[in-house]
Amino acid sequence: MLTTAIVIFMAVLLAIGTPVGLAMAAAGAAGLYAMGGTGMVLGILETSPFSAASSYELITIPMFLLMAEFVILSGVADNLFKAAATCVGRVPGGLGMATALAGAGFGAISGSSTASAATLSATTIPAMLKQGYEPKIACGVVAISGTLAMLVPPSIALVLYGIIADVSIGQLLVAGVIPGLLVTLTIMATVYFLIQLDPSRAPKGQAYSLREKLSSLRVVGAMLFLFMAVTGLIYTGVATPTEASGIGAFGAFLLACQARTVNLKTLNTALTRAAHTSCMIVLIILGAHIFGYFFTLTQSTQDIIQWVSELDVSRWVVMAMILFGYIVLGCVMDQIAILILTVPIVLPLVLSLGFDPVWFGVIVIVTAEVGMVTPPIGLNAFVVARYTGRPLSEIFLGVMPHVFAHLIIIALFVAFPQIVLWLPSTMR
Repeated sequence: MLTTAIVIFMAVLLAIGTPVGLAMAAAGAAGLYAMGGTGMVLGILETSPFSAASSYELITIPMFLLMAEFVILSGVADNLFKAAATCVGRVPGGLGMATALAGAGFGAISGSSTASAATLSATTIPAMLKQGYEPKIACGVVAISGTLAMLVPPSIALVLYGIIADVSIGQLLVAGVIPGLLVTLTIMATVYFLIQLDPSRAPKGQAYSLREKLSSLRVVGAMLFLFMAVTGLIYTGVATPTEASGIGAFGAFLLACQARTVNLKTLNTALTRAAHTSCMIVLIILGAHIFGYFFTLTQSTQDIIQWVSELDVSRWVVMAMILFGYIVLGCVMDQIAILILTVPIVLPLVLSLGFDPVWFGVIVIVTAEVGMVTPPIGLNAFVVARYTGRPLSEIFLGVMPHVFAHLIIIALFVAFPQIVLWLPSTMR
């Protein structure tokens, strides 16, 4: 009864706009007070800030955020789209496919979904609309392509999952490579299918010679440099994820310097934005620690595991119910908040059912991608609307075919876990 009341209290706080970290901290503190009085609350509050912020792996998050800021500063994303458009622009829906490729490339060197969506909105949508693309097709592919940064390493979402679940961050980042490629191909195939149904939605683009295509690929070198500086070093065992994140941030800084976009003003902006986002994430982790202490003391997780074990259903039915819950939560909550709030509760259940925690982490992130673009609170859809001035309804309509395609690819990953687990199994 107490657990239910505290969960409702937290839901009310979230509904009235309380920041997620503060809502979890307040709800957790209220529950601890009800169980043990002021002494218990003060005891937890004295230790939680240090335990929440002392994790060595936590350094990875501000480094990846700083890397994303420097990448945006360098203008690499613009060049990635131009290179992709040169290679596939002549194909029906080519610019839409180029957007997916640019989204994957930008995700591989940034790790920030909203930054990816914002950058792609400013870069690719004007080009597609100028060529005559249907607006909802253009906006839909940008919104869904921005979510690739959640999955393609370096991924801040995967890092957070690793910290919360106490799972190897290196294995998680490497596990995201093949699913990231397959999801990218799924987005491209969806665009191609939509254009084949109605060719008037997107005219053919400009044709380029082989020499022009090869010349455009020079920009890919910068992306490969950063990708190898992070994921490559992690995969080969040369560097830990924390060390690789620092190398990646420095590499992105060098790219920005090469582009001559670094000065005191832009450097201050990049550092400030990375610091603000890092502090927000640490505050959420702190709130989750306080709420987690309460939830552990009530033994609610053990009760849930026992209840599920008594159900006369397949473990796959339980997994389907869990993933459906993540999709529903994704419609109304921020994905980082969902991870921090649910993983400590859900993961013990998943492990008791015999599922791999690395596989589950990737599946949760791909499922969270769907929530990033579904109404009523699809964060990436709001980002695209803000940067383009297009109505939200148009963006949600444009992204729905991609949502259905994502559900199919999620089912594929669930049915064949080795798609996710093969690459990390080959790590040194």
